[in-house]
Amino acid sequence: MGGFPEGAPCWADATLPDLAAGKRFYGALMGWTFDDDAEERSGHYTNAFSGGKRVAALVPKRDGRMPTAWGVYFATPDARALAVRIRAAGGQLVRDPVQLPPYGTMAVAADPGGAVFGLWQGAGHTGFEKSGEPGAFCWTEVYTRDAAQADRFYEAVFGFEGRDLEETDGDFRTWSPAGSEPGPDTAFGGRSLIGDTFPAEMPDHFLVYFAVGDCDATAAACVELGGRVTAEPFDIPYGRMAVLADDQGASFAVLQME
Repeated sequence: MGGFPEGAPCWADATLPDLAAGKRFYGALMGWTFDDDAEERSGHYTNAFSGGKRVAALVPKRDGRMPTAWGVYFATPDARALAVRIRAAGGQLVRDPVQLPPYGTMAVAADPGGAVFGLWQGAGHTGFEKSGEPGAFCWTEVYTRDAAQADRFYEAVFGFEGRDLEETDGDFRTWSPAGSEPGPDTAFGGRSLIGDTFPAEMPDHFLVYFAVGDCDATAAACVELGGRVTAEPFDIPYGRMAVLADDQGASFAVLQME
């Protein structure tokens, strides 16, 4: 499993209509470099690197019905056993566990509210080689319209230790690994309530965050590269963040951490 505790975010990838355009965009915005043998080795599944370390991947869309989106994967030592727990807790399997030798075993699931996430049982590909630093993944959270339902599901399936942030009146809950003391030192993700400020048509979904050195400069660069700023840079207790969309419409967040 690559040293990731079960339920920890261990990988992220973006499914895009135009892989070459995605490489240009994220190469310029995040400073990423990419596999140069992806076509021969893995059918165009292209790993992204920051400082020579694996941090994410870009995936070409093979079906127009697939969303253009960033997705997060949670680590597990046994994807099939976890799939059973997901179904028992009211979730569903979008894609049953499948082995991808020599890299590992993957599955795609959805929680009771419809938010989609991946499972990864690592072997040759264990997941992030770098995280929590500029240019790499640093956080994820599920946005939901039913906070109680989401809390029950993820805490039952993964054993997450949840902690409501007092200043949010229960609208935001952080997650820490099973068996740990919940708090800012152990939290790796969370649950956020979709409130009235969000569009009524917005479905439950995960948002993937990447750390950056300068949030405002990154947001400005995103626009220059053809992307959009969907939430202007603002301060939070952990730093300064913004929500962006790339030039093909995939949403993600950036966080300048204190």
